[in-house]
Amino acid sequence: MSGFTAELMAARESYISGRRGIGELTATVQSCVSLWEGILAMSDVDGTSLLTRRHMAMAGRALALRGEAVFLVRDTGAVVPCADWDLRTRDGVPNAYRVSISEAGGGRTETALAAEVLHFRTGVDGVVPWAGSAPLKRAQLTAGMLQAIETALSEAFEEMPLGSQIVPMPEQPETDNENMSRTFRGKRGRILIRESVAVAAAGGPQPASDWKPSDLSPDLSRSMTRESLEAARGAILSVFGVLPGLLNPATTGPLVREAQRHLAQLVLQPIAALMAEEASQKLGSAVKIDVVRPAQAFDAGGRARAFAGMVQALTLAKESGLDPQQVEDSLKFIDWE
Repeated sequence: MSGFTAELMAARESYISGRRGIGELTATVQSCVSLWEGILAMSDVDGTSLLTRRHMAMAGRALALRGEAVFLVRDTGAVVPCADWDLRTRDGVPNAYRVSISEAGGGRTETALAAEVLHFRTGVDGVVPWAGSAPLKRAQLTAGMLQAIETALSEAFEEMPLGSQIVPMPEQPETDNENMSRTFRGKRGRILIRESVAVAAAGGPQPASDWKPSDLSPDLSRSMTRESLEAARGAILSVFGVLPGLLNPATTGPLVREAQRHLAQLVLQPIAALMAEEASQKLGSAVKIDVVRPAQAFDAGGRARAFAGMVQALTLAKESGLDPQQVEDSLKFIDWE
């Protein structure tokens, strides 16, 4: 199509799919986005009932693809997701928004103050502190390489003469050769070639018994496609905070648990803390968001041993007649809270 409507549809499609629309559509990126979405959806939200699991899932997907998520808070106690927004700042802090809300029959635009909008951001730069950045926005070269490799492989498997062979045959009339060529099946891209065995290319005689076919399938291993693809996938997984070993076919249980802890504790829990801080400022109540406990991203055996050791230490302290203040000071010394 052509025209203003088609341009708007193309722009909207690219904006929904991601900031660049290149690496966001690969299976590797969508797997990482699903992990973000799932873990934030089952997180524990204390202090407010506005952020439901549905809203947390939408926020997780938006943060993974766009680096930002905006929700409009209604007076009725509802939270409405915004498809697009524009804002005005003072001292780098937003004070007014113009948001677009999607509807089945067509969207609408509204103006709201900053106190009425929940604006979650990740990957914030000091130059533009009011805007977030997606993980792929911060790794454009790697995302471009992943997309280029997957595109090249898809085009190669579509266009290359996979499984085609050069079949030699003796000299015979052209009509017989044409009739024989029509009997072949699986001619991909009409690459099937027939050559004569009566005379060699150098001009000398060639035995008529040489009927060994020659394969035309290209050798992709020499181009190091597999190694490049695995390196690009591993880099993309690392950008999203997912350990590359999690998607390794030889992964074992301990590595899965460590990858789960890494993603929940070092990547998503800080983002959840930023979301909780934003919600606490806008909703007027102390909001806490925990993703570690629902995801079971902790060492249960280690906690049990630590608890047993703590109980034993407190028992010995009581038997030794230590002052409770001394015990409390000792716990603070080892940073036990």
